[in-house]
Amino acid sequence: MASASLKRGRNEPAPLPPSIIVKKVVEAAHGAHHGGAWKIAYADFVTAMMAFFLLLWLLGATDANKRRGIADYFAPTLIDYRQNSAGSNGILGGDSIVAADNYPHRAAQTGSRALTIPRDATGGRREGDAPRALDRDRFGRLRAELMRRIQASAELRRLANHVSFTESEEGLRIDLVDEADYSMFRVGTAELLPAARSLIRQVSQVIAGVPNNVIIRGHTDSLPYSAGQTTNNWTLSSARAESTRATLEATGLTMDRIARIEGVADRNPFVPQNRYDPRNRRISITLAWRDARAVPSVGQPETPPPRP
Repeated sequence: MASASLKRGRNEPAPLPPSIIVKKVVEAAHGAHHGGAWKIAYADFVTAMMAFFLLLWLLGATDANKRRGIADYFAPTLIDYRQNSAGSNGILGGDSIVAADNYPHRAAQTGSRALTIPRDATGGRREGDAPRALDRDRFGRLRAELMRRIQASAELRRLANHVSFTESEEGLRIDLVDEADYSMFRVGTAELLPAARSLIRQVSQVIAGVPNNVIIRGHTDSLPYSAGQTTNNWTLSSARAESTRATLEATGLTMDRIARIEGVADRNPFVPQNRYDPRNRRISITLAWRDARAVPSVGQPETPPPRP
């Protein structure tokens, strides 16, 4: 029976081979924490923390000199330079203003370095500049005080544009200038008009408080006098300078402050391009430098300042 059952009929198909069943198992996706990226981030964090605590330990276990040596170790090109000098270049020399000097003969205490800033490209103050620096400061205060007094007076306020300040080789020159519609003196005379006398009084009271010597110089324009008159521009400028001196002395200036009184006629025009300009008629009151350096000759024209 068994052999008969194994026999296959003529029209019966050949038996199939045994079936193979393949089971495909798909695993569910895991969370991101099962990946490897977090390990790298954690390693970086641990390394940074280790370096941080190492730095704290070094700061606590070393003094200032050792810390400076450690800093120089990371900048090897500056070690020799900083050991043999006071630092780099620049205003503070590449160091703090409170750091100890590192010169061969340095001071014993810490923070002895002085901060010196040159005044100009020539290397700071030159010999003889100290008196002039004090004079400039004094002249600045004097100018501000005089203009304050002029602006405070209703009578003198209109004359503010007739006052000019110029620093020259002689000192601070205060020019009291005429205009086409204003004159300090009566025409052709040395008689001061009331407004000009009040202005000179204010000048006298302001300059009386400074020790500088005073130079008074009278100027005229180039308009000639008619023939037959004994007065000319030379005598007129001298008389006006003397009249100004007398007014200054009467209103506060002492005689020992007067260094020179000059009448120069039209030789130093205020407006060189037009010698007939009324602004050439003026009185110059100069506060001389205390160091008494060279003074330009009278024949040299004065550079006019810009009009206010």
